[in-house]
Amino acid sequence: MKQNAHPEYAPVVFRDRSGGLTMLTRSTRTSTETIELDGQTYPVVDVDVSAASHPFWTGKGRVVDSEGRVEKFRRRYGIES
Repeated sequence: MKQNAHPEYAPVVFRDRSGGLTMLTRSTRTSTETIELDGQTYPVVDVDVSAASHPFWTGKGRVVDSEGRVEKFRRRYGIES
């Protein structure tokens, strides 16, 4: 196998702030932000949706898109309202 061809696979915490869920797993994702969990310091990656906040699992509706799709389309193609 070719040396130094693959990214580092290390422990990372994925955090859903809106759902209050943190999950320690291993990933190739990295982050400069860190969090202390169980006495250890890990890089933390914030996610928009997890099982703790997804409408299918919670039964509650929630708007995830902070910028509307129509507004994004208009800005991208320079269309005035």
